[in-house]
Amino acid sequence: MGVLNKIFGSYSERQVKKILPIVDKIEAFDSTMQGLSDDELKAKTQEFKDRYAKGETLDDLLPEAFAVCREAAWRVLGTKHYRVQLIGGIVLHQGRISEMRTGEGKTQTAILPAYLNAVAGKGVHVVTVNDYLANRDRDWMGKVYEFLGLSVGVILHNLNNDQRREAYNSDITYGTNNEFGFDYLRDNMVIYKEEKVQRELNFAIVDEVDSILIDEARTPLIISGEGDKSTELYRIADMFVKTLLKEKDYTVDEKAGAVMLTDDGVHKAEKFFGLENYTDADNMEIQHHVVQALKANYNMKNDKDYIVKDGEIVIVDEFTGRLMEGRRYSDGLHQAIEAKEGVKVQKESKTLATITFQNYFRMYTKLSGMTGTALTEETEFREIYGLDVVVIPTNKPMIRIDQPDLVYKTEKGKFLAVVEEIAETYAKGQPVLVGTVSIEKSEVVSMLLKKKGVPHQVLNAKYHDLEAEIISHAGEKGMVTIATNMAGRGTDIKLGEGVSEVGGLKIIGTERHESRRIDNQLRGRSGRQGDPGESRFYVSLEDDLMRIFGSERLQGMVEKLGLGDDEAIESKMVTSAIENAQKKVEGNNFDIRKTLLGYDDVMNTQREIIYKQRSQVLEGENIQQEIKEMIENVVFSVVDSHISGIDEEFENDLEKLIAYLEDIYLPKDIINLEELAKLSNQEIKDNLLEIAMSIYNAKEEDFGSEQMREIERVILLRVVDTKWMDHIDNMDHLKQGIGLRAYKQQDPVQAYQFEGSQMFDEMIYNIKIDTVKYLFHVQVEKTPEREKVAVETSTNQDDSLPKQPVKKENKVGRNDACPCGSGKKYKNCCGRMA
Repeated sequence: MGVLNKIFGSYSERQVKKILPIVDKIEAFDSTMQGLSDDELKAKTQEFKDRYAKGETLDDLLPEAFAVCREAAWRVLGTKHYRVQLIGGIVLHQGRISEMRTGEGKTQTAILPAYLNAVAGKGVHVVTVNDYLANRDRDWMGKVYEFLGLSVGVILHNLNNDQRREAYNSDITYGTNNEFGFDYLRDNMVIYKEEKVQRELNFAIVDEVDSILIDEARTPLIISGEGDKSTELYRIADMFVKTLLKEKDYTVDEKAGAVMLTDDGVHKAEKFFGLENYTDADNMEIQHHVVQALKANYNMKNDKDYIVKDGEIVIVDEFTGRLMEGRRYSDGLHQAIEAKEGVKVQKESKTLATITFQNYFRMYTKLSGMTGTALTEETEFREIYGLDVVVIPTNKPMIRIDQPDLVYKTEKGKFLAVVEEIAETYAKGQPVLVGTVSIEKSEVVSMLLKKKGVPHQVLNAKYHDLEAEIISHAGEKGMVTIATNMAGRGTDIKLGEGVSEVGGLKIIGTERHESRRIDNQLRGRSGRQGDPGESRFYVSLEDDLMRIFGSERLQGMVEKLGLGDDEAIESKMVTSAIENAQKKVEGNNFDIRKTLLGYDDVMNTQREIIYKQRSQVLEGENIQQEIKEMIENVVFSVVDSHISGIDEEFENDLEKLIAYLEDIYLPKDIINLEELAKLSNQEIKDNLLEIAMSIYNAKEEDFGSEQMREIERVILLRVVDTKWMDHIDNMDHLKQGIGLRAYKQQDPVQAYQFEGSQMFDEMIYNIKIDTVKYLFHVQVEKTPEREKVAVETSTNQDDSLPKQPVKKENKVGRNDACPCGSGKKYKNCCGRMA
């Protein structure tokens, strides 16, 4: 591969070469754009919209539109896009990932494709990792869009629905992945189309695309409501798993972070719960509770994953180490931990809606992204999202010196060496940015530095706006900044006066992360725009990565060398062993994300069917034909399931059939069993369907066609929502227990797909049964009204939303005077449209 790259250039180099003629065209417009007045430049936006409406494509408009946006940025911000930023902008417009090094101006690059695509009038979403960056970029880059006559919105956590709707209706909308995803889910829970806030998902530019589409891809978005299940089974499952013996009854796989019952454990479960076959699908609920109890007792650690505080379980963020007050583990794991720790087991929340980021972002007509580090995950981007990665050249040559890793035998020896290095660097005035993998580790370094008398700042990704301010000064002379991985991400570190002369910003990594990409992000904070800089990682054999994934060969080599605590080794073999360990973990994590996606793809197909059905109802479509088909389907299915075909059983079958149908729609004593018994199966179906349709038509006469159509919509919406929420719960439980199928040599994802499809078909049938039943039981005096079947209580991403009191409005009776003042009865006026 290396030889071919030398001859033909890398994939990215070849792609950039293809793009350069377009860049030349953009630059050829430069003098023309400079000659335009502000008003003439602004008028170009409407001109582009008109040309697009007449059939020109966005690709046709690109060179001139980019040139207009570039000139506007110069006039408004005082900075003009470099050639490399033009390349990056073209790559984004093409629906690809631009890998641009830190400090190359990604934020300004994104305004080029955002402006061009906004011309189509379908909306552009610019997605960032937190509210602070969304707000900052909207305020900063929004000046350029507004100068050019476009509207810009931002979706922030505390906005109400009207403000969100307005922001989404803007030409360009900034916001976080969580906010966009949750708004999509909530839009599919509303009961009137006017309550929706989003438009169609058209074009997204995802900033820090690796963080959002890779790192966060394992955590689905979940909207919860209060559940109604008993908490007692959590205590019983906890009692059971506490009787188990490690290795004999269960095994712990530290690499996969999993706890599994052995065959002995399965036998014990059958005895304890009085079951014939533990793995039977009928025992799904017990399997689910046992799996969570095993996880809680043997995988989740007190003071590491969570703490017990004031009788409650509080989660500790695995990335930042901060306490996440108000957040709960989903799917019953939180309750299992509560049972384990002997605190009050809270009521289980019910999942009302859920989606993975993978499936949310794949719904955009066009998706693109930018980051400083994407190439190591190129396979995943291509396979999951259909995105390729193009590495954009830097504006100036990169001169940062990346030193080889230093490996120590013990963690203590490593940290002492790190602090010594920081102190020496501080003494000569060179700024240092120290990267740690957790808050706990950053506190260790901070404590040691205090003992040395070295002044420093500690950041832990908690206060985004404050940290952005602090980290922007991290390149000034004599500054020492300790930061966890995400702290201050998205903020440029500029070098202070005299810093270049002492070597630029020095990066010290206190541990190798399990992903090479995260290490590259830390390194990339130094050496921006051709600045000098230096980076070095310190590693110990006691680090998690080396302990769990490092090779025995490396351990043996260190033992042979007889290294003391304060001695380090530096060799290509060590660096290569570390990279191999990281590749192993990356591959493992990719497999986990792919498996999760395999599960969610099953749900996604189902979700699309349900959301489409809801959409038809909300749009006020006439669903009479669908309702009639449901009635026929129910009648025919019920006949088929009751008539066994055995002559001796025929009369008995008929009696049961009629009893069943009387519960759904048949009036009592309307059927003459003797007459019915003379008919063939098809004649029975036709006869019963004819009765059903005559009752249905009589109802329509009572209500009137217009009101009957709304009743059909109201009933279908309520039934679909209730059944769908139960189905999500059932699918969750299925997923938890499906791993046991591996015992039967079944592929768990295939088993989930097969059984999940069966459960979905069953749900669809139950929707038909209930819709028909409710429709036939509806009374003129008590017509149903649209209402939500469950109320959102929390999300799994952030529960800090202030809970709004629910206002109960005074309902207007059908025969009351219409509140509009027409003098007519409500049912004959505005009530006709309700």
